[in-house]
Amino acid sequence: MYKHILVPTDGSPLSLKAVKAASDLAKTLKARVTALHVTPLFRPPMMEEAAAAYTNVYSEAAFRESTQKSSAKVLAKAKTAFEANRIECETTSVEGETPWESIIATADGRKCDLIVMASHGRRGLAGVLLGSETTKVLTHSKTPVLVCR
Repeated sequence: MYKHILVPTDGSPLSLKAVKAASDLAKTLKARVTALHVTPLFRPPMMEEAAAAYTNVYSEAAFRESTQKSSAKVLAKAKTAFEANRIECETTSVEGETPWESIIATADGRKCDLIVMASHGRRGLAGVLLGSETTKVLTHSKTPVLVCR
């Protein structure tokens, strides 16, 4: 069946539910697991005055350090959850313009045959206005996706 599961996570309680579901599934299927955290790209201030004023506070180096620390914490939570179920888990963090594209690219690049991810399940106007990374992955991915709520 499935041999390599990709689990995107943002560290939220909802995404940790998807981690748990993926852990149980991986244990049953004896599948490999990769936990993924997508970090945003660095965006410097747009106005020249702001760029000059915030050079020391909002530097690319400080941004990268902050996102790397945050990503390490998120992935450590996921890894701990997998290890509690005796599942080996590889972790990776990627920078991306849009999370859904990074998720699909990672699944393709690592030859994952299943993506397990969370969804807030927003409906109606909230779903239309806020959009959903999960919906975009479902729409564009050729890899099967298991959605957890």
